[in-house]
Amino acid sequence: MSPRVVLVDDHAMFRSGVRAELGDRVDVVGEAGTPAEAIAAIRSSRPEVVLLDVHMPDGGGLAVLEAIGPELPDIRFLALSVSDAAEDVIALIRAGARGYVTKTISADDLADAISRVADGDVVFSPRLAGFVLDAFRDSPVAPSVDPNFDQLTPREREVLRLLARGYAYKEIAAELFISIKTVETHASNVLRKLQLSSRHQLTRWAADRRML
Repeated sequence: MSPRVVLVDDHAMFRSGVRAELGDRVDVVGEAGTPAEAIAAIRSSRPEVVLLDVHMPDGGGLAVLEAIGPELPDIRFLALSVSDAAEDVIALIRAGARGYVTKTISADDLADAISRVADGDVVFSPRLAGFVLDAFRDSPVAPSVDPNFDQLTPREREVLRLLARGYAYKEIAAELFISIKTVETHASNVLRKLQLSSRHQLTRWAADRRML
């Protein structure tokens, strides 16, 4: 079943283009051009994922996140922006976004990102990974040594770092010159050995330990 999505962007032509490019890979249940419209659309349609522009009048994407996040915590937000500025990335992640990609992303990769966020993963454009780590460096959770990490093989540790940086399985496979199926096996082993249940937990786990 296609993820149910609300598109939020203050340019109607851009929204139309995204809808056309994504086609039936997502189920667009609402659109909005302002934070107020977005909040109303999200409340009425209860999507799985909100594809959220960062810079809009009246507070932008951050205003939407701050209004809806605490009220509807099961809804996941994926920021889609022209901006790759560190302050924008960090602000959206701290506010609760589950991912951040730039508008240079291809339609196929965007559809994949939406599906992954709907499934509970976190997704970031790989070159924004450093900004994501910065978002956690002031976390009140102190870094600590986890004995479970010693159970990981060297290859599993490489896969862990790339997963936590937001790489897709196919990107990890290309980076490490292994098959996607092998990546999936390593990822499953990593989550099992670290006693984690999602990539979101894995990203936080790795960032808290200054491992990336």
